[in-house]
Amino acid sequence: MNLLPNAVDLVKQAAVQAVDASKPVHVVFGQVISVSPLKIQVDQKAIYTPKMLVLSRNVTDFEVDISVSHLTENRAGGSGDPAFASHNHNYQGRKRIKIHNALVKDDWVVMARLQGGKRFVVLDRIKPIPEKELKGEWI
Repeated sequence: MNLLPNAVDLVKQAAVQAVDASKPVHVVFGQVISVSPLKIQVDQKAIYTPKMLVLSRNVTDFEVDISVSHLTENRAGGSGDPAFASHNHNYQGRKRIKIHNALVKDDWVVMARLQGGKRFVVLDRIKPIPEKELKGEWI
């Protein structure tokens, strides 16, 4: 009877060693120190380069289709020419837009190490895009 607990312990220890040896997914945080080429620093020694990184859509520029249906505001213009009189435009349908979400220098990111430990998936930024990087027109 004394062998059974030892056998169970041995199986548990073997399982733990097998998991450790396979380097399962591990989450790390890093800071973008360069964009071209992309370099992400995790600690003083570890800097990851494009060959080691898989970027999720959350950290790239990408295009999507959206559906819109609205009427533009009345806008007057011109020098009295009837073609420039105040009017509306119907704006509707399926439209393509570009989301500018690529990483910028000093972004902080969360990454998951892929099994085997040589590549990382950059899942998302963990701080908002710095205000200085937002270039669009805001109303």
